[in-house]
Amino acid sequence: MRAPVDPPLRILAPQGRAAPVIVASPHSGRDYTAEFLRMSRLDAHALRRSEDCYVERLCEGSMGQGATMLHATFPRAYCDVNREAWELDPTMFRDPLPHWCNTTSSKVRAGFGTIARIVSRDGPIYPRPLPFSEAETRIRTCWQPYHDTLSRLVQACRDQHGCCILLDAHSMPTPQGRGEMPDFVLGNAWGTSCTAELTALVEDVLSGHGYTVARNVPFAGGYVTRHYGRPRRGVQALQLEISRGLYMDQDSLEPHAGFVSLQAVLTDLFAAIAQYGDLLARQVAAE
Repeated sequence: MRAPVDPPLRILAPQGRAAPVIVASPHSGRDYTAEFLRMSRLDAHALRRSEDCYVERLCEGSMGQGATMLHATFPRAYCDVNREAWELDPTMFRDPLPHWCNTTSSKVRAGFGTIARIVSRDGPIYPRPLPFSEAETRIRTCWQPYHDTLSRLVQACRDQHGCCILLDAHSMPTPQGRGEMPDFVLGNAWGTSCTAELTALVEDVLSGHGYTVARNVPFAGGYVTRHYGRPRRGVQALQLEISRGLYMDQDSLEPHAGFVSLQAVLTDLFAAIAQYGDLLARQVAAE
């Protein structure tokens, strides 16, 4: 099976002077190929419920603040790059899985491994087990290029500036009536993937705009945050979860009137992060 796009990602360069900031959107890809849809028992609209709809568009203002943007163009339901490469559910495959696969993680048990088994309320994606070769193809043509690219961008940023801030941007379902769910959740892997200073900065900017912000609950950060966040080595990673009700209709999956205002708020946030990154870079250069 071919990859949806070759390569299945986009890199958007900063406008003007580069800041030591990378903004990544791993789950907003919308390239649902005819082959993938034929394999699925769900239609494209149902599959899109797992998508972090339009997050890369919400984050477009980051480039004007000097950030580099990376986003996957393939859907999360096709291959989830915020998991380990081989985090697979053995019940999904008709072949025995190789010993190196992680088959027991909490994400696998919930149905959300590297190759997802389910899409939230719509149930299983596939009507029958897949060959293991299908997982191999997706991981080698989607997961690996995405992480090769992200690793390269992080290293280049660190080489140029002496530090790197990686903001991993996502969206989360908004419960009916919003209830107690916050507008944003900041995941710093319980204080291990970035400094308390960066987390506080992001929280202060968002709460200053009137939004409610939580830390680590219910999203503490996935594979990207935990794998790349190495503050002692000059790389800070923070996962940003945005409540979908703030900017889109969750039934039609279309942006609503709140989209533009939220985009402006996020641009303010990226400006603050870029300023913080520039300060860190100056501190590194002075050492």
